[in-house]
Amino acid sequence: MPEGHTLHRLARDLTDAFAARGVRVSSPQGRFADEAALLDASTVESAEAWGKHLFVTFTGERVVHVHLGLYGSFAITAGVESVPAPVGQVRLRLVAADDERATYADLRGPTACTLMTPAEQGAIVDRLGPDPLRPDADPERMVERVRRSRAPIGTLLMDQSVLAGVGNVYRAEVLFRHRVHPLRPGTAVRRRTLEAMWDDLVGLMEEGVRTGRIDTVRPEHTPEAMGRPPRQDDHGGEVYVYRRTGQPCFVCERPVRTDVLATRNVFWCARCQPAYRPRAVQ
Repeated sequence: MPEGHTLHRLARDLTDAFAARGVRVSSPQGRFADEAALLDASTVESAEAWGKHLFVTFTGERVVHVHLGLYGSFAITAGVESVPAPVGQVRLRLVAADDERATYADLRGPTACTLMTPAEQGAIVDRLGPDPLRPDADPERMVERVRRSRAPIGTLLMDQSVLAGVGNVYRAEVLFRHRVHPLRPGTAVRRRTLEAMWDDLVGLMEEGVRTGRIDTVRPEHTPEAMGRPPRQDDHGGEVYVYRRTGQPCFVCERPVRTDVLATRNVFWCARCQPAYRPRAVQ
């Protein structure tokens, strides 16, 4: 499932491509046909992301809410002489045409694609935790939620009502970078550690928006610095533990471990992220 930086990058690109432009809106697949007809020939105002949710706002206080889920994609193609016929199951197509060139975007396979009001958008946002990529985010909300919970920190970081936009890659990597075991209870994570993790996520995810990939290794652990081959993985980017089960840790060389936590694989280094051992009751 795309992580939050992907949605923010997509929102930026949709805004650049379509904001303040009249668009033709259609649903070649047919599952969004009635809603598309209501939006056709209107103007896109903006697109924004909150966590893993995308909101495209049209004139008349109408909002298209998209959640890509596991298999969704929203591909933008700019500067074409003519718009080709849709290929595959296109749920939503946006087309903006100038005198000689056109831009179009095709949405395929989303978990959600619905037309809603700003109030309904607000109801979705109210259920989400703070998003490290939003300037209006309040990290204290995340810190307080974690500090009140005995659930594992590895579970809490993936809970979108606690922290919006973080997925399995950022979860594994930020825990490694701060030497926190994924099974450590939220109540046992120090406030300053959580604050440092938040700041780290802001920087890492902003870089993800800029580059379109997830890179989490520090300069001394890059392939160039270590003389190792670049990582080969479909998610892209250089990482410490994510999907590196059995491979040596870049810091201590102990094999990276993995287990299942709340139905998702979790990755960690047993030496760099020591297991939590509560103090004995006196």
